[in-house]
Amino acid sequence: MFGLSDETSWMKLFRNSHQINALKRIQNILKQKQKEGDIIYPPQTEILRAFEMCDFNNVKVVIVGQDPYHGEGEANGMAFSVNEGLKIPPSLRNIFKEIEDEFSCEPLQTGDLSNWASQGVFLLNTILTVEKDQPLSHQGIGWQAFTNYCVAEISEKHEKMIFLLWGNNANQLNQYIDETKHIILSSVHPSPLAAHKGFFGNNHFKKANKMLRKMGKEPIDWTLL
Repeated sequence: MFGLSDETSWMKLFRNSHQINALKRIQNILKQKQKEGDIIYPPQTEILRAFEMCDFNNVKVVIVGQDPYHGEGEANGMAFSVNEGLKIPPSLRNIFKEIEDEFSCEPLQTGDLSNWASQGVFLLNTILTVEKDQPLSHQGIGWQAFTNYCVAEISEKHEKMIFLLWGNNANQLNQYIDETKHIILSSVHPSPLAAHKGFFGNNHFKKANKMLRKMGKEPIDWTLL
């Protein structure tokens, strides 16, 4: 469904929880919208790409975004990520600036975050589709209930996860995370309107790696793109 293999641990989790029915309802809504002429991003086979790239059993860090980029060709199914060769969007550029400052590394050149995902970073948007040039246009079709469930399942079934929650939208997920088991690092959003109010200098990437080492887990190479 949506390009995600039936063999992944995510799909097994969804089947066991009846979330497959929720996904089917959303899929039918999207098909109807496309019949009516709506242009929807990302492509249907990439809607669950964050799940494909970071299997449930491999999650170490969760980064939460809002909804996909709404420009042509930008959204690729992972929060904040864009495909190789595309211009890096402003929020992601600010994320990169923070990483470059924390690790004193060379400027990061690609917006494709697949390497983060392959290391165990789950890049989850709270809403997984959007209509062309209309941000938040799919906030009422059922995605939030589904992604809230995913966060709650990570919290319940895993130990010692790190959640990076940036901005008001992401911080609303606090209620689904057991803070006695997991670590939440919160700040304002990295958007140009807010980044200077507390995102820059939050040291979330170094802090996350320090905590991963304490847990006996391999840290994330945030400079690997």
